[in-house]
Amino acid sequence: MKYSNIKKGLFISRPNRFIAHVKTDGEEEVVHVKNTGRCREIFIPGTEVILEGSDNPNRKTGFDLVGAWKQGIGWINVDSQAPNKVVKEWLAESNEARAVFPGISYVKPEYKFGRSRVDFYIECGEKKVLMEIKGVTLEREKIGYFPDAPTERGVKHLDELTEAVKQGYECWIGFVIQMEGVDVVYPNEAAHPEFKLAMDRAVEAGVGVLYLGCSVTPEELKIDRVRVYKK
Repeated sequence: MKYSNIKKGLFISRPNRFIAHVKTDGEEEVVHVKNTGRCREIFIPGTEVILEGSDNPNRKTGFDLVGAWKQGIGWINVDSQAPNKVVKEWLAESNEARAVFPGISYVKPEYKFGRSRVDFYIECGEKKVLMEIKGVTLEREKIGYFPDAPTERGVKHLDELTEAVKQGYECWIGFVIQMEGVDVVYPNEAAHPEFKLAMDRAVEAGVGVLYLGCSVTPEELKIDRVRVYKK
């Protein structure tokens, strides 16, 4: 996926989850943050950030904060809407997607299942597949971690995938790694032990794990490497 109307700035502060103060073109600008996670390791005063201009003249903020530079890693995409978009492109265009899902013939985003909506429903001939997507922006020593804060919603999604396996679906959780140089993701047990337990239950039940690494520039996010784990 590509961005337009990009410019850079320097992060100043983040008063709440939804906005940040950024210095750009010599002025302090209030911008919308497209990620409600904590991102404390990323949003540090003085950090170079990427802003995308909005084409909505009625918005209170003229820019979205969509990326940040991290020493030793490079650009990290922090747009929480991006993971599902790049996976949709990957499913439509990538030969690697066809290797993971041979015979793919139908893709439906936002598929209603159980108590919520699963990110993707996929058909591969007679096979019915459910896939939940999680964006990863937290990194320590070239290892990704998810989540960066407790997520009861994430636990619920894993439990629903576990149940779906029992009903005959092939199920996957896909971690979109929104940075370069990181190829694997571990459950962040310190932040949310229950997510780690739910992940263990899901993998034991047969839920597969996709590690979807991305190339990241100020203008683009694209899946360019894939690792597969299925017990």
